[in-house]
Amino acid sequence: MDDECVFYRELPKVELHAHLNGSVSFQTMEKLMNRKPHLNIEHSMTAIGKGQRRTLDECFEVFKVIHKLVDTEEDILMVSKDVIREFAEDGVKYLELRSTPREEQRTGLTKTNYIDTIIKAIQQCKSEGLDIDVRLLVAIDRRNGMEVAMETVKLAEEFMLSSDGLVVGIDLSGDPTVGHGKYFLPALERAKNGGLKLSLHLSEVQSQLEESELLLNLPPDRIGHGTFLHPEMGGSQSLVDKVVKNGIPLELCLTSNIKGQTVPMFSLHHFKYWYQLGHPTVICTDDKGVFCTDLSQEYQLVASTFGLSQKEMWKLSQQAIDCIFAEEAVKQQLKKKWQDLHPQVFK
Repeated sequence: MDDECVFYRELPKVELHAHLNGSVSFQTMEKLMNRKPHLNIEHSMTAIGKGQRRTLDECFEVFKVIHKLVDTEEDILMVSKDVIREFAEDGVKYLELRSTPREEQRTGLTKTNYIDTIIKAIQQCKSEGLDIDVRLLVAIDRRNGMEVAMETVKLAEEFMLSSDGLVVGIDLSGDPTVGHGKYFLPALERAKNGGLKLSLHLSEVQSQLEESELLLNLPPDRIGHGTFLHPEMGGSQSLVDKVVKNGIPLELCLTSNIKGQTVPMFSLHHFKYWYQLGHPTVICTDDKGVFCTDLSQEYQLVASTFGLSQKEMWKLSQQAIDCIFAEEAVKQQLKKKWQDLHPQVFK
């Protein structure tokens, strides 16, 4: 491993946009496939390798395959613990996972058990002494419609109260071409009024100006991707002004956008636009398993593509602390951790 790689591995990092099922690694997939040989699933069906690209539709097909492999409480516990461990090994000190509660009649899995099991995994990793602080966002999948969205928010509210601060917010995600954002406004407003933070996938595909305007009026606490918000990408200055005025941080995932073909090449990634504006941006992985990446790689990619120094990358990682959904005390603890680690990272 060269010095650059070592630096980015040792750099303490914050990951705020990680879908649980999309973050399952090759090694964990192997274990799941061995448990369920009758499904005849191959690795090529669950990951998009180096140099490969898929349309957004094809990316969502990959998730359907992964869901077949992860359909019991036992699977969810193993997957969650493996994902948390791998992020910890990659130098991630604070992680917000997101996942849509699922039920499987065949295995008796309920949505409540689903979230409960992820929380159990977070608690077990903590008791094993892993140096990573983990929180959970409960995800609304656009494809499931507004009634299910409201149920999801109610479930998240219950867990926000019973999980000892581990459930912190709501994610709106799923296929961006399905359903209009306006249908989810009542559920999102309820979540916001109930004290849950909102991270919304916004302007992930072109021509969603009206939807983006509506959702920005909430306003959300963070934006996932925001690929087509700014004028150079077909967005509008008024959208940018709303984002800037409310200081809404963007969660940016470079490899994901290239492999999912929403951005043509790394040098044209919208990271540059927002970074030059001095707007808060957080580098994330999205789906480290599906897109065969990790957060260290994403940081290194940003540095090499946009010519940023190690000091500038340190600053980016440190500023991400202000964008987390956990309470102020956690932010202060993390800032102290960064301070303590600085001398050994820049040795």
